[in-house]
Amino acid sequence: MNQYKNASFLKLTIRFVIVFFVLVTILRLCMGFFKFDGMEGLKTAYYYDDMWKVFLKTQALMSLLYGLLMAGYYKFIKK
Repeated sequence: MNQYKNASFLKLTIRFVIVFFVLVTILRLCMGFFKFDGMEGLKTAYYYDDMWKVFLKTQALMSLLYGLLMAGYYKFIKK
């Protein structure tokens, strides 16, 4: 039987959210580093004048949505 069927939905969601949040944040920062020409460009694009709040909200929302969808898939759909 699938190991995810026995786990609670909340634990699965938190696991997927944390992993996705970390990986996507690192990937987005790395891509931004090259796209915006280094650290100064990265600072102005993501962290200047409360832009970090938008960056963090976007990352959190994407991670939460991904975590809920994946936990629902593994808990209720996958056999």
